Amino acid sequence: MPEMHFRIRWPDGEIETCYSPSLVVKEHFAVGEEYELHDFFARSRIALVTGSERIKARYGHACSRALTQLARIEARGARFSDQGARVKIEAFEE
Repeated sequence: MPEMHFRIRWPDGEIETCYSPSLVVKEHFAVGEEYELHDFFARSRIALVTGSERIKARYGHACSRALTQLARIEARGARFSDQGARVKIEAFEE
């Protein structure tokens, strides 16, 4: 299963490289698009949990790295409580 990384720009301008165990992220995000924080969280949850489940179906165990990435996204994003805070998808890296 091809893993990938995706770069995001947080509302404060900081860029972070995130991990996905599969290309499923491309089904939920588009490069150059900005997502309101709550929407970004929801899309991240769906994509990373789906990727983890794909690993589980294939190898018999969930992808702890994907679930750790999701927890990191949610913890980092919790700092931005401003209404209208947005996260931009900068790039996909396969």
